[in-house]
Amino acid sequence: MTATTTARPVASKTSSSLHAGRLPRYSELYTLLGALAVVAAVFALLAGNGGFNIVGWLIVSAVVYLLAIAVLSAIAEGRRQAVDRVMRGLVASAFVLALIPLVSLLWTVFSQGITTLTPRFIFGAETSGFNWNTLVTTTVAGAGPALVGTLIITGVATVISLPIGMLTAVWLTEYSKPTSPMRRTITFLVDVMTGIPSIVAGLFAFALFALIVGPKAFSGFSAAVALSVLMIPTVVRSSEEMLKLVPMELREASYALGVTKWRTILKVVLRTAVGGLVTSAVLAIARVIGETAPIYIAAGYTNAINTNPFNGPMSTLAVLSYTGYAFPDQSQPDMSHQEAWGSALLLIFIVVILNLVARLIAAKFAPKARR
Repeated sequence: MTATTTARPVASKTSSSLHAGRLPRYSELYTLLGALAVVAAVFALLAGNGGFNIVGWLIVSAVVYLLAIAVLSAIAEGRRQAVDRVMRGLVASAFVLALIPLVSLLWTVFSQGITTLTPRFIFGAETSGFNWNTLVTTTVAGAGPALVGTLIITGVATVISLPIGMLTAVWLTEYSKPTSPMRRTITFLVDVMTGIPSIVAGLFAFALFALIVGPKAFSGFSAAVALSVLMIPTVVRSSEEMLKLVPMELREASYALGVTKWRTILKVVLRTAVGGLVTSAVLAIARVIGETAPIYIAAGYTNAINTNPFNGPMSTLAVLSYTGYAFPDQSQPDMSHQEAWGSALLLIFIVVILNLVARLIAAKFAPKARR
């Protein structure tokens, strides 16, 4: 009786690369700091008295870092790990590159407008006073009318747009067939409306109300209609995508229990997608709350508080920021510029608050996962 032995395959050189060595834990950080230091020294020597180019320093440092980490990783870990580290470096570089304009924008607006954000500026109106001793007229900035106009116009536009947009999304996902000509027509029109310039929406609203009420058609409701033209496509597309994410098994389970279609949509589909739908609404509001051209055309501009959206011109924070910077008070240009930066910063705070409220609502009403 002879024993048979099976020869084990010898590991090839290519498979050993999977078990190659590893670089130290903080090697990437040390390599990055070294690249920044070396490139900074080279730039300082070459620049002389000509100034230090920060943007060029960051770009060249990123290239040097990628080359250095690729060489070090290829020597110590092999080609596979080197490619992985280089790709991670490229992704991180793209993230930082996208983050730089955002941080720069926020810092500029914050540093320029934070000194203007006082309770008097936020809730008061712009007032002028004449000093009989110096014979000088002094204007005090105020964003109260613009804040009221922003909330009213955006609120009316939201009331108009959300029901239309979400009901359209429900019809597209739950009732229409994929091959329906009506579905394809509505989808095409929504895509076209997404690319409409905002000034066209303002001209449309002004022309519509000029035909109805006459040439003096400036009103907050006219501006709200213009904003709703811009909001509805965003609500439709984003809500449609959120509804498509609801598993079909949930609908089938509801139908199997004898629940009607409309109650399934109301109690199951919308309940499951409530987090995404709230996010869609906030995205649509953030899309239009900073619009200037359509509101300037449809609602005009005023320094007085107007709480009636159906009569008279209204102002918003975006329009106040634009007029304060583009048409400053010749006697007090610094005050106009501070008013522009302060209203822009206040508008950013409102958008941040809306996003926080949306997160809280989504967390409150979203279905809880059970183990």
